[in-house]
Amino acid sequence: MKKLLLALVYTALTAGANPALASDADIIVPMLAGDMKKLAVHETPKATTDASFDLADDAGRASLEDYRGKYVLVNFWATWCAPCRKEMPHLSELQTELGGPDFEVLTIATGRNSPAGISKFFKEIGVTNLPRHQDPKQSLASQMGIFGLPITVLIDPEGREIARLRGDADWASDTAKGIIKALIEAHKAG
Repeated sequence: MKKLLLALVYTALTAGANPALASDADIIVPMLAGDMKKLAVHETPKATTDASFDLADDAGRASLEDYRGKYVLVNFWATWCAPCRKEMPHLSELQTELGGPDFEVLTIATGRNSPAGISKFFKEIGVTNLPRHQDPKQSLASQMGIFGLPITVLIDPEGREIARLRGDADWASDTAKGIIKALIEAHKAG
């Protein structure tokens, strides 16, 4: 019995120390600092919705399912939202540094936001590398439980929500970038 208990303790310690065996929550929680302390990390990933949203430039519709296979940071925002104006350049920097086959920042303007207003907003703040997608009827936002803006949701490569942050944050901080890098590395190792 004592050997069994020791084996279980050893296995638990090894799993916690091995990033390939650690859960996303195990990776994120110890790293929370600064603005990232506001990140609500789920112990168990949550299912997302198959609701669709409008792609920029009338390019059709998409859903979160279209982004499977990579970590996605989905930012729900609006042109009239002052905290969104402050946060968007940070999201742009995060996308510039880490965006690629393993990670993407996905920005979705929720509610009444005209395409011209979105383009003007991005031009005024100097953001050129983020999508100008829309959820005009808030179908995606309501099914995701988005009430108030901005809200940013972190989705794993299996399409599940693993964390959520209400309000603006410095997504270009070393802490935020470190979290995303650690998740990507653990996923590649697993």
